[in-house]
Amino acid sequence: MNNRQRVGSKALLIAATAGLTGGFLLAVPLSRTLMPEAETPALIPVSNPFSTWSVFDNREILVLGVDEAGTNTDAIFTVRLEAGRTSITQIPRDSYIDSQSFGPLKANALFAYGGADAVKTELSRLMGRPIDHHILVNLEGIRTLSNLVGGVEVDVPKRLYYRDNSQGLLIDLQPGRQVLRGRELEGFLRWRHDGEGDLGRLDRQKLVLRSLFSTLTKPQHLLKLPALINAAGRNLDTDLGAMELGGLITAMGLTELETERLPTRSFYRNGISYLDTEWPTERGRGSDATESSSWRYRFLF
Repeated sequence: MNNRQRVGSKALLIAATAGLTGGFLLAVPLSRTLMPEAETPALIPVSNPFSTWSVFDNREILVLGVDEAGTNTDAIFTVRLEAGRTSITQIPRDSYIDSQSFGPLKANALFAYGGADAVKTELSRLMGRPIDHHILVNLEGIRTLSNLVGGVEVDVPKRLYYRDNSQGLLIDLQPGRQVLRGRELEGFLRWRHDGEGDLGRLDRQKLVLRSLFSTLTKPQHLLKLPALINAAGRNLDTDLGAMELGGLITAMGLTELETERLPTRSFYRNGISYLDTEWPTERGRGSDATESSSWRYRFLF
């Protein structure tokens, strides 16, 4: 066995151990978030702990970053594992959606109206593929996780300053490469007080996602990953089973990361600013797609 093979085998062993251990450690806390305490089983049977490792191929998972009140969604994206890649698709929170259940609204309002199931239903329709599961993470969870890994390195593109005394919020960041953690990282993710608005925030979220993914998949952090997620567990809610989550972590640790932001065009309707988003279901239709898109813009304006 050559050096490259030995390194690959070692990385696989580390990731596998982290995934399995994480699944077992999270079994109790996650089960309690998914059902009332009185209904929580004393023992969670596991027939084959390896069987969940492959179930995420070609499946999509919704990830929502919510505020501490659990009502507003500051980040919306999907995660899809396929052919050795982890593909992240960012959904602009100001995207105009003519919801089948709630009528016209912004994408970030879906969660407040109908919870994670409503978001999954609408995005499944618009993206043309099923979104079966969800993970909700609130801002405190992001702060906790970033602190536990020693911060997230990002290149702050410009001076970011904003103060909101009513929320006790202060964002004060200088430009340049630096390690952000805690409330500094939260401010970097939430800041949107320039002409770029939601699109600028999506770019900053992409920087953090790439850096966090790179940090978490380092061998020293893969070993600590079960403890890291367990520490942030009270700020995490998901409909994934404990072993499924462990399998997902393992699979992501062995893939390359790709990020995509859906193309958009801004417009106003009834005095409200929206983003007209090009959904995957609208791609690949040739001239029909162009004509449909042009008609939709004329209608919206």
